[in-house]
Amino acid sequence: MLYVDIPTPAEIVALNKVRTKACVTIYVRTTPVTQHVEVARIEFGNLAREARRQLEAADHDKREVAAIMEQLEELEQDRSYWAVQANSLAVFATAEQLRTFRLANRLDSSVQVADRFHIKPLLRAITFPHSAFILALSANGVRLIEVHADLPPKEVKVDDMPESAAEFLKDFEGADRWERAKIKSLEERNVRLQQYARSVDAALRSVLVGRDTPLILAATGRLEAVFRAVNSYPNLLKEGIEGSPDRKSESELAQAARPILDAYYARKIEEAKELYATRANEGRATSDLSDAARAATFGVIHTLLVDIDSTTSGRIDEVTGALTFGEEDDPTCYVLVDEIAGRALEHGAKVLAVRKEDLPQGGELAAILRYAP
Repeated sequence: MLYVDIPTPAEIVALNKVRTKACVTIYVRTTPVTQHVEVARIEFGNLAREARRQLEAADHDKREVAAIMEQLEELEQDRSYWAVQANSLAVFATAEQLRTFRLANRLDSSVQVADRFHIKPLLRAITFPHSAFILALSANGVRLIEVHADLPPKEVKVDDMPESAAEFLKDFEGADRWERAKIKSLEERNVRLQQYARSVDAALRSVLVGRDTPLILAATGRLEAVFRAVNSYPNLLKEGIEGSPDRKSESELAQAARPILDAYYARKIEEAKELYATRANEGRATSDLSDAARAATFGVIHTLLVDIDSTTSGRIDEVTGALTFGEEDDPTCYVLVDEIAGRALEHGAKVLAVRKEDLPQGGELAAILRYAP
């Protein structure tokens, strides 16, 4: 499995609420291939030293700078940690603590020093992780395959997973003619398939619990419908992979899954855009930064789409939500859509980080409101 620890919305909210004179945010491109990770570790060290330069240039307290750099240097030297990476690493450091997240997305390397953390790349990571699980299910066997962008698919070992449906028919081995005829009936077959499917579903919980990674089903015939009926994982996609999974390799299954995953993400954006258009007609949507800042502050935003590349800087009042634009190089300013997204998440909004062309009106954000202001 890829070594990922993607932050939950609650963890992003907690990061966004941190306010201190010196917050260091570092994103660095990494690799899950241990033999090649040394390049990423060296780049992280260079970014950490750039953070020191920025901290010292801003005349931060020397003790705080020393405390931050000590944590960053310890992380740089922890080779056992660097040996288990994903495609990107996000690091958030203050004088008091350091948090890291290994991400499946390929993010550009960067370093930022401000009075708060730079969280927008994390939003992209939780919006479109481009990862999925494939459940290859047949009466002959079952496999769980993990798929990530630009990486070979890999089968995941699942404890207590049944080997096949055959073990649910073992009670009928050696049965007399009447009993064998009974099991061949559609009703009895469905009962046995349900037992098999429920056993698979129960085993999957040990891997899928707490995740929101899409699950794509590769199954045929009656077994597909039976599993969907007993499935307890909320992120099983409606679209599945057609044809018997027994005849498909892991790579073939992954190739068949990627257009399903792309369609799923595209549908999420289209549904949000359609809802935006409907709510705009009702006075319950805005693409104005100032209006969105106030709406986020007071918990009015239901769904928020933000431009992943937006860099407009300024300040938002903590109490009133009033927005003031500022210069990008002003140390008292920060990226506005970052702050708006963080406040929206804090009040339970759904946030999608997208490209500018995916925004309904081509601005820097699109906010769907819970009620008209």
